[in-house]
Amino acid sequence: MTEREDTMAVTLRHHRFTLDEYHRMGEVGILHEDDRVELIEGEIIEMTPIGSRHAATVARIHHFFSTRLGDRAVIWVQNPLLLAHFESEPQPDVILLAHRTDFYAGALPEPPNVRLLVEVADSSLAYDRRRKFPLYARAGVGEAWLVDLEASRVEIHRGPGGSGYRDVSVPRRDERFAPVTFPDLTVTLRDLLG
Repeated sequence: MTEREDTMAVTLRHHRFTLDEYHRMGEVGILHEDDRVELIEGEIIEMTPIGSRHAATVARIHHFFSTRLGDRAVIWVQNPLLLAHFESEPQPDVILLAHRTDFYAGALPEPPNVRLLVEVADSSLAYDRRRKFPLYARAGVGEAWLVDLEASRVEIHRGPGGSGYRDVSVPRRDERFAPVTFPDLTVTLRDLLG
């Protein structure tokens, strides 16, 4: 290998996509509705397949919040959240959104609409913790919960800032906790994990 070839081999470049390019890929059929991808800081990330435990936990969390909150929130399950400033459109597992009668038909929700964001993680735990949660904090999502299936625990992230969440707590197994925006809604680990 020549010196020039060696230099070329290490100067690989990544192409970052804009939100418009990402949406256009869907419009022209490059990306399909059933593709499990999300745009994170300009990168198209393929998400891992959802296993039965992950799916059941998302369904349990959805059921818990929908039965207790009724019309107080829109429960947004595995749908996009627009983080335009960061060229990102993640699809968190569950988001509690400010109630709107149009259910966000006119435009995707953005961080000011989010009352609580929940990610359920098994194989994606490190990625969620290191990449997605700092992004949510920088975007101004006020509260995000990371449900760790392997450890059977939840991390509560609050106080968003430029370098991540300032307040991270892990409730004990028997402890009751509540989202900041719904302080009357008491939750236990059993409610989330069964």
